[in-house]
Amino acid sequence: MIEQLLPFLLVCPLVFLAGFVDAIAGGGGLISLPAYLITGMPVHNAIATNKTSSAMGTAIATLRYARNGYIPWREASAGIVFALVGSTMGAKLALMLDDGIFRIVMLVILPLTAVYVLRGKALQETEEREEYPLRKTLTIVMAAALVIGVYDGFYGPGTGTFLILILTGAGHMDLRKANGITKAINLATNVAALSVYLFSGKALLSLGLTAGLFSIAGNYMGARFFSGKGARSVKPVILIVLVIFFIRELMEILG
Repeated sequence: MIEQLLPFLLVCPLVFLAGFVDAIAGGGGLISLPAYLITGMPVHNAIATNKTSSAMGTAIATLRYARNGYIPWREASAGIVFALVGSTMGAKLALMLDDGIFRIVMLVILPLTAVYVLRGKALQETEEREEYPLRKTLTIVMAAALVIGVYDGFYGPGTGTFLILILTGAGHMDLRKANGITKAINLATNVAALSVYLFSGKALLSLGLTAGLFSIAGNYMGARFFSGKGARSVKPVILIVLVIFFIRELMEILG
């Protein structure tokens, strides 16, 4: 009985924390995916189950943005189509890799992702620039959705942050507009990847759905108790979880 409950006891609090962090500064996937992997479940099951819970949290966040009128649907719709294609490709690619090889790949990708997302300016507001014409904006949105969609389907952590950086930097969008488009695209990538993983039978639904409720609660609490310190206030938490995950995976690989 205790062995059956242990994954829930480990994962749910960390997924709640991931949702809280995501609402404040983004990067919650850097906590939620390692949370599943720390339990010792196979990599593909961890990614699939993480997609289940993260999709629930992202759906609520996207709905909130849409109801507040923060999503420019003309640009977002174009991005959604390419995000669905990219994420489906990424998820199918992930399923082709052997579990052991995937663990080694993750030990390389995750620290690099963490360094990029957590570095000084990655989670800070960027200065506003003059927006591009609609055609150029749509091209950038579609390209970003396709490329980051592949990454999210294959792996995931940092997807929202990467999209915001591309849309504000390369796309010259203001932060609120970029955030709205990012939420819509991220929901699309989650749904597409989750569909592939569900079809393959990799998602542990009882754990994923339960953790999803914690993800929703974490996002809600994070939005209510937003801190002006932003990324600085959550960096130590993310780093602690990453260190625990890294040691755990390294021990698993070394036997």
